[in-house]
Amino acid sequence: MTHEHHAAKTLGIGKAIAVLTSGGDAQGMNAAVRAVVRVGIYTGARVFFVHEGYQGLVDGGDNIREATWESVSMMLQLGGTVIGSARCKDFREREGRLRAAHNLVKRGITNLCVIGGDGSLTGADTFRSEWSDLLSDLQKSGKITAEEATKSSYLNIVGLVGSIDNDFCGTDMTIGTDSALHRIIEIVDAITTTAQSHQRTFVLEVMGRHCGYLALVTSLSCGADWVFIPECPPDDDWEEHLCRRLSETRNRGSRLNIIIVAEGAIDKNGKPITSEDIKNLVVKRLGYDTRVTVLGHVQRGGTPSAFDRILGSRMGVEAVMALLEGTPDTPACVVSLSGNQAVRLPLMECVQVTKDVTRAMDERRFDEALKLRGRSFMNNWEVYKLLAHVRPPKSKSGSHTVAVMNVGAPAAGMNAAVRSTVRIGLIQGNRMLVVHDGFEGLAKGQIEEAGWSYVGGWTGQGGSKLGTKRTLPKKSFEQISANITKFNIQGLVIIGGFEAYTGGLELMEGRKQYDELCIPFVVIPATVSNNVPGSDFSVGADTALNTICMVNVEHLVQKMKTTVKRGLVLRNEKCNENYTTDFIFNLYSEEGKGIFDSRKNVLGHMQQGGSPTPFDRNFATKMGAKAMNWMSGKIKESYRNGRIFANSPDSGCVLGMRKRALVFQPVTELKEQTDFEHRIPKEQWWLKLRPILKILAKYEIDLDTSEHAHLEHISRKRSGEANV
Repeated sequence: MTHEHHAAKTLGIGKAIAVLTSGGDAQGMNAAVRAVVRVGIYTGARVFFVHEGYQGLVDGGDNIREATWESVSMMLQLGGTVIGSARCKDFREREGRLRAAHNLVKRGITNLCVIGGDGSLTGADTFRSEWSDLLSDLQKSGKITAEEATKSSYLNIVGLVGSIDNDFCGTDMTIGTDSALHRIIEIVDAITTTAQSHQRTFVLEVMGRHCGYLALVTSLSCGADWVFIPECPPDDDWEEHLCRRLSETRNRGSRLNIIIVAEGAIDKNGKPITSEDIKNLVVKRLGYDTRVTVLGHVQRGGTPSAFDRILGSRMGVEAVMALLEGTPDTPACVVSLSGNQAVRLPLMECVQVTKDVTRAMDERRFDEALKLRGRSFMNNWEVYKLLAHVRPPKSKSGSHTVAVMNVGAPAAGMNAAVRSTVRIGLIQGNRMLVVHDGFEGLAKGQIEEAGWSYVGGWTGQGGSKLGTKRTLPKKSFEQISANITKFNIQGLVIIGGFEAYTGGLELMEGRKQYDELCIPFVVIPATVSNNVPGSDFSVGADTALNTICMVNVEHLVQKMKTTVKRGLVLRNEKCNENYTTDFIFNLYSEEGKGIFDSRKNVLGHMQQGGSPTPFDRNFATKMGAKAMNWMSGKIKESYRNGRIFANSPDSGCVLGMRKRALVFQPVTELKEQTDFEHRIPKEQWWLKLRPILKILAKYEIDLDTSEHAHLEHISRKRSGEANV
């Protein structure tokens, strides 16, 4: 299925693609539209906008317009959908679909890319299955010629899921979900500061009539006390349990309680649980000052997050490829994301599973509904339940001692990782220690025990609360070994960047000389540079990308106020000694006199700061939980004659996200994959995005189509799915 590179440029010659957005708008739809248009044009195809969704398809005329390269300029950073979206009654009737078919045939369009929710995609599939009947009707009534009918004999359809509530089965993330989480978290963060001033309970209602994804991830991202979602109704005595939980957190010294409610929350009998019900319960039983906030359409607003821009762009590119490779025999497919990989799935299989979830919920088969949502959703639920509902055991008998530290430069999300590592460790019954200032602190004995409330409220805080240094351990092995013995440390969780990884390699080396270093350790990648071998993503990189996007947006907004079309040059700080930022700036200023203005902006440490994004909070929380589960197993394995002795390569690992799963990889095995001189992994997946960037910016370049998404089936996918 892989093509020669040059084939991509001629793949679309003689073909025409129409793109439409339908249903509720979602941030990132514009990124997808832009990518479909530009990659379509790049392959030699003609691309048409359909304005106002299916309504435009039915009405035809000026609603279907050919797109040019320039017509999608400036779309990337806009929220919503620029080409408009409308709910359409006409398309639901065969008469409407007949008119739509007529409009497409007359323009020679046989490829349709639909960006919308499951309703919109189901409509597209119906359209496709009726296509040949519609054509023969049009031919009979003399609206199209026999030749036109032959030319347009079959219709290819590819769907992209744009829906903020992530309610579509078969894809880990739908376009718009991440941006909606950004809006929600901004509000939660704002509320938490006011609630710290007064002792308050906040009940927040977020979107999600049938799907609790937004509510669930929000609760993980802000450390909520409780979440109500339609897939997992609470036990019958939930009122008791909730009030007990709220008063326990108050007694531990927390001034704030947060309860998140999905708008479709129900109890075990299918009766709605509303935010007002919860408020009245808390006020009546506990007398707490309680406020309700219903977020509503705010969640659809604002500019798309970095994740949604990249997701929309990657999915748009893949959609064009899927359309142009389509034959009469390939089923309509959706392009979706599994872990960090684009995959193609049969559209109707996904729609079917999505419907099965709703049916399972209607029939009160809640366990099944949860399973059908997929592993990513179940993982979120398990971690939430552990962190919010399990009480840490009172006694520490038979427990182990695990220390947590930060190494390298600060990265947003480090604190969330520390919090979940400490709390999951306590729930397992372990004694948890925190180390300040990295390996230097481990050598100097800057180590203290951390209880449950030590890490309270850490999820949303930027930087590193424990303090972090780049110092490596090798030269302090004596002192480190002494402290491992003194504090009886039996396992080490190292959260950090490239130094955390190289530090891990040094610890492995040191085991030959120092028995004390023979304890299991795991590295959780956390660095804005995303350069830790063994992982596609590091905690902190998403936050840094969003910071950069915000700076660019502000800078561009200023320019937009004039009629200036913009250009943007991004330079890596170490890319070339001679072509410095100043040199490039001076060159453009000189050459652009009278044509364009130049400005420069060096972002520097700003990229490490700021409050972590929802992605980084959630990713860090799950990585911490996964690392501790591994750790408790490894400590048990390494227990000999009353002490821990871990000397095998698999007792020192990096926990990384590889394409579609979270995996533990021995640091020694990753050595071959590392370029130590440049402090990077030898292979970096995101370099494959570079040709896409160049095409979308109109360079002459070959598109690397070597990594193609084959059509898969959703049932198979369930077992091997990424469990992030």
